[in-house]
Amino acid sequence: MIPASICSVMHPPKVRCEMPQAPMRIKVINPNTTVSMTDKIGAVARSVASSGVEIITCNPESGPAAIEGHYDEAVGTVGLLDEICKGETEGIDGYVIACFGDPGLLAARELAKGPVLGIAEAAMHAASFISTGFSIVTTLGRTRVIAQRLVHNYGMTPFCRKVRAIDLPVLSLETPDARAAILQECRLALEEDHCGAIILGCGGMADLSAQLSQELGVPVIEGVSVAVKLVEVLVSLGLKTSKVGDLAYPTCKSD
Repeated sequence: MIPASICSVMHPPKVRCEMPQAPMRIKVINPNTTVSMTDKIGAVARSVASSGVEIITCNPESGPAAIEGHYDEAVGTVGLLDEICKGETEGIDGYVIACFGDPGLLAARELAKGPVLGIAEAAMHAASFISTGFSIVTTLGRTRVIAQRLVHNYGMTPFCRKVRAIDLPVLSLETPDARAAILQECRLALEEDHCGAIILGCGGMADLSAQLSQELGVPVIEGVSVAVKLVEVLVSLGLKTSKVGDLAYPTCKSD
């Protein structure tokens, strides 16, 4: 009888050779040109990303400093789509559009192989999973109509109690007055709208959700972190953007 120690030398166990997997790469795009906001958004995205997931953040080189209306969205979308095109040449696995208007979302999905999520769509779906009603607290009153349109388009009308605004511009969000105004509007939402969750309606509010949730005692949701985690899940499941139908790659045009 051959000793087991010798058998192991004569017939070593088969080793399965596997190529190391490349890290998942998610590109988080701030469609405005304010670098400090991009940095804030990136910090939030990295704080929730799983180990082995690389977060790449960027903003367009030109465009509006803040997106506060239809015109800003239209202008900012050009730079956003340029960043999607760059990402496709860089091997990016998925994308997050870090503006609550979800500008250029469907156009971005036409361009990208991997999943593309907007922070408004992600936040609304997350809120609908954990509450029967949510209110949105956004910046300028003029942007409420944009959020209301998205509520309708995403089938969230049964869940959305109200879209509220603090009537302060996006670039003032880092001031103490802005934070106090957001907290006050959230309190009014809970008292008057009887909602179970609150959504922060601007990418520039991304760093406030945990503290506000603790102070208010209800889930306060910001879409950057939710979108990052959802993109992670979709990529890990091997799910890509469908290229059958209206999300097929854009058609080539002759000169």
